[in-house]
Amino acid sequence: MLGAFGAHGLRDLLTPERMETYQTAVTYQMWHALALVGLASVGAHLRGCSNLMSIAGYALTLGTLIFSGSLYLLVLLDKPILGAITPIGGVAMIIGWLALAYAALKWRKD
Repeated sequence: MLGAFGAHGLRDLLTPERMETYQTAVTYQMWHALALVGLASVGAHLRGCSNLMSIAGYALTLGTLIFSGSLYLLVLLDKPILGAITPIGGVAMIIGWLALAYAALKWRKD
């Protein structure tokens, strides 16, 4: 929905640079939403890794909210200071991916 809103509702209102930032937010949100769906679908099968899977899920969710959310707000409110929050979301997403990778490696050894 947010991608369609950007493509159809914001295209004429945003500069190309701001549109690119908006597209980055949409892209990261989409890929991390797919990762969360995958995490939910395999999470029950990874016995012994539930804590890591929970950390991964929470970190990916929080990271996506902060990363994409701050970019959406930056673009829509034209407040560049919001860009300072974006890396916090990026770090949370990295933590989520690392937790997921570690859970997969741990599960593979067991």
